[in-house]
Amino acid sequence: MSLQAILDDVRRGMIPARIYSDPEIFEAEKRHVFAKAWMFMAHESEIPEPGDYVVRRIVDDSFIVTRDETGEIRVLFNMCLHRGMQVCRSEAGNTSHFRCPYHAWTYKNSGELTGVPFHGDAYGGEAGLRRRGVSLLPAPRVAAYDGLIFASLDEDAPDLEDFLGGFRFYVDFYFRQSPQGAEVRGPQRFRVKANWKIGAENFAGDTYHTPHTHASIVEIDLFSAPKAKKRKEGALWFAGSGGGTTYKMSAGDFRENLRGIGYPDEMIDRMTASWPAEHRSMVGDAGFMPSAATTLPNLSFVHNWPIVNAEGLVVPFISIRLWQPVSATETEVYSWFAVDRQAPDWYKGASYKAYLMCFGSSGMFEQDDVENWTSITQMARGQMAERLNLHSRMGLLRDGRTVTEPIDWPAPGRAYTGFGEYNQRELLSQWCDLMEGAIAAEGNGRSARVATLD
Repeated sequence: MSLQAILDDVRRGMIPARIYSDPEIFEAEKRHVFAKAWMFMAHESEIPEPGDYVVRRIVDDSFIVTRDETGEIRVLFNMCLHRGMQVCRSEAGNTSHFRCPYHAWTYKNSGELTGVPFHGDAYGGEAGLRRRGVSLLPAPRVAAYDGLIFASLDEDAPDLEDFLGGFRFYVDFYFRQSPQGAEVRGPQRFRVKANWKIGAENFAGDTYHTPHTHASIVEIDLFSAPKAKKRKEGALWFAGSGGGTTYKMSAGDFRENLRGIGYPDEMIDRMTASWPAEHRSMVGDAGFMPSAATTLPNLSFVHNWPIVNAEGLVVPFISIRLWQPVSATETEVYSWFAVDRQAPDWYKGASYKAYLMCFGSSGMFEQDDVENWTSITQMARGQMAERLNLHSRMGLLRDGRTVTEPIDWPAPGRAYTGFGEYNQRELLSQWCDLMEGAIAAEGNGRSARVATLD
């Protein structure tokens, strides 16, 4: 089956099972998806001071995300210009310079080449090897939104805010709860034998699985909202580059609804001042609170509010999830805890506990989900799976009409209530756009600019 035929099936919601395991499709994704989209690299709070850095990757490409001595954020390709060694091998730290461990070529944390051992003897000085103006290769595009640092390997990528589109409205719920914004802890990192797309799709809008996959969590009263009735009342929304879910709040005004999920008054006061009227109306008037979401291709968020102690204290938590592909059948999960910088200390501690209970490497939700995702990936590797298209048309009638009409939605994008796979189909449709667009670009012989020392 040709790639175009596979993409056509995906667009109509009949997904060839092989897309969750096929190495050739994964190789195409590297070139056509991850090389074109905006990719999440880090949160600004991970590198607060000049010299701070973390090392992250876009599939096979390693990058140093650093704040240089002037405070500017840089995303530098982590490959020495001399013989290609990985320059920085520590995952995080603080330094003014990076020194390659192979031959000790040295670069400032802004990327500039400053030191070459035996420069005169080995190269004849500047006449043989020019140092001035030479730098580690920067990512072609770098931008930030709400403290989230992104990079794109595509010089012609649209501006980040245009790429995110209406999805930005929902990101603000997680990261603009006060004028100071959010801070993060982590990431926890762990590998699962699952294709990266499965987690991204799940967080984009799969409310259908929660009453079943997470039934044990409901039974112990950790979190009552996964009950089927509660999930059906929430909205499935999609805007710009991503989509997600909400819960329907109990009848009440803005403050009452936020209190009901565990936010203290002092945080609600700051949300009132920080969120525009549209955000306040969505929570207070329409009664919807964003929960899980995914933006193309592999960045997800989750916002839930479990019970954290025997006294019945309910506390919300926010998590950032990155589904970092290792291969067609393995994913490295990056999981951060996020919290408003101005939140009281007791709340930060309780919210972190809530996060650990639910998500991260030992979270109860995480264990349930990964069991499903690894099974899907394993089954997709067999010969019989090559004959099967998976049914992802929930919410559609056979003639293509939707089971229910979109609701009157007080925010960007479109939204439905009830169960449906609208968001998964839309996310995979955008995945198809990238795959097809890059194929066309390659046919036109376009290539990236090459950096040289000459």
